[in-house]
Amino acid sequence: MKTTIKGCGTVPPAILRRYGQFLRLEKSFSDNTLDAYLRDLQKLLTYYAGEGIDFRQVTLEQLDHFATRLMDRGISHKSIARILAGVRSFYRFLLMEKEIDVDPTELMASPQRGTYLPTVLSIEEIDRIERAVATTTEEGVRDLAIIETLYSCGLRVSELCSLTFSDLFLEEGYIHVRGKGQKDRLVPISQSAIDVLRRWFTTRQGINARPGEEDYVFLSPLRGRHLSRITVFHNIKQYARLAGIEKEISPHTLRHSFATHLVERGANLRGVQALLGHESINTTEIYLHLDRQHLREEILACHPRNKHMAGVDVTPELPAQTVTGD
Repeated sequence: MKTTIKGCGTVPPAILRRYGQFLRLEKSFSDNTLDAYLRDLQKLLTYYAGEGIDFRQVTLEQLDHFATRLMDRGISHKSIARILAGVRSFYRFLLMEKEIDVDPTELMASPQRGTYLPTVLSIEEIDRIERAVATTTEEGVRDLAIIETLYSCGLRVSELCSLTFSDLFLEEGYIHVRGKGQKDRLVPISQSAIDVLRRWFTTRQGINARPGEEDYVFLSPLRGRHLSRITVFHNIKQYARLAGIEKEISPHTLRHSFATHLVERGANLRGVQALLGHESINTTEIYLHLDRQHLREEILACHPRNKHMAGVDVTPELPAQTVTGD
């Protein structure tokens, strides 16, 4: 990491270090992207220092004033949108780490930018990743259950790591999930995920859980503690590499894949919103864009007007005609 954050005001250096680690490991940021995010965050922290603002007590009005200052400096809308995206990322991290109770950026406006389309795995790629898991070990049995649960239920990695046995209603086919802002939801779980979970439960009986860790579903066999987000991220990345998947993926990629595959197969968008625990339907609508992209690829591959399909011109020769009407 090249960039060092100075003038951080009331933000403890330990939090900034953890945030940098979060961006590098869980978000898979390159050195250049990581430096850019930290430089943008420096702009916010410099503003806090100059205004005497406590980062835990910042208001929406103060954040809007920060954005206005950026505009007054002649920074482009695109760059401001990027900076504010970094601000949101920082505060979502603080909320996830329980450093704050409320995200002040939740209602923060931002200049419009192009739609970001997240990376999605095909069903075949997910199957390849699962086949790359060696289930001859305790960790392998656990990790197969983790991958299948992430994909079958569309969980955030933090939600998966905090799952307890009291959250599981496998006979009924549901799990209880405590999402962002302590908002609860019930999510259906597939039979395939239930099967691998029960296999993990049998294996887990031989693991000595530390006091206070007994109710967590996913434990480390060596430490007897529940898994961290970074451990899950690292393991899934390793299995993807073993499976020959060249896409840059994370546990969140399985969540994106879950939602995209549902939308592709006709699931109601409001239902997908509820399953994902999205506050706004606008967040879920990204999967409509992905579905349209998938549909376009299908049309290009199958439609007879696609002259380049398999290198063969399949367009029939027709006499010229004059078309009238609508």
